[in-house]
Amino acid sequence: MPPPRKQFGQHFLHDRSVIGRIVAAVACTPDDRLIEIGPGRGAITLPLLERHGALTAIEFDRDLARHWRDRAATDLPHLTLIEQDVLTVDWAGLAGGGALVVVGNLPYNIATPILFALLASPANIRDMLFMVQFEVAERIAASPGSAAYGRLSVMVQQHCVVERVLRVGPGAFHPPPKVDSAVLQITPRSRSERSATPPLLGSLVATAFQARRKTLRNALRGLVSPTAMEAIGIDPTARAETLAVAEFVALARLAAAEAPT
Repeated sequence: MPPPRKQFGQHFLHDRSVIGRIVAAVACTPDDRLIEIGPGRGAITLPLLERHGALTAIEFDRDLARHWRDRAATDLPHLTLIEQDVLTVDWAGLAGGGALVVVGNLPYNIATPILFALLASPANIRDMLFMVQFEVAERIAASPGSAAYGRLSVMVQQHCVVERVLRVGPGAFHPPPKVDSAVLQITPRSRSERSATPPLLGSLVATAFQARRKTLRNALRGLVSPTAMEAIGIDPTARAETLAVAEFVALARLAAAEAPT
């Protein structure tokens, strides 16, 4: 097996107890297509194949891809390999009209972009289970008013239900990272809940948190008037970090209504 590549943020999982808990947490039905982002050395790949019968792995590292290509051609006939940058994957095309269950030990350096790419195709994904840096996990699952609460929290929680599965120490990996990791289950909400998301939500949330210490009155100047905020029960002197996800949705609807036509 090729050594871990620092440029890809690779830390290979080897702790059997952690591997077992992750595999057990993957809720995949016979009608789902199981996808693994970054099979690495196969810590999760092989037990998932044994448990579910088939798996599609996405690998960008050419040396690891060569290894899994050879395995798929010899002793792992039910493994499908996609040699591609995960950020360029067509998730709708991969689903082929069905549903995906996506798992993976995400590279630390691109975990957030991967999540945003997946959020753009929630209709094609039934469930996700990811290992991420603990700090990123805290940001994803954070509640309003906490220091970790921000754009990532709002956007993921608007589209998905987030559940903490387990915390994992550095010793479970090779090479050991400098920080803890965590496993999250991220389940897309229903179609009706997702359809209620205003198109302006992403840009409004980004604007609000770019000026995190400013009041909403100042941070959203030109997008939503203080009078309109007050009309729906939102204090214009509050800061973005105190607002619930539903309040950001309400502000995005106001911004759309006030936008010039």
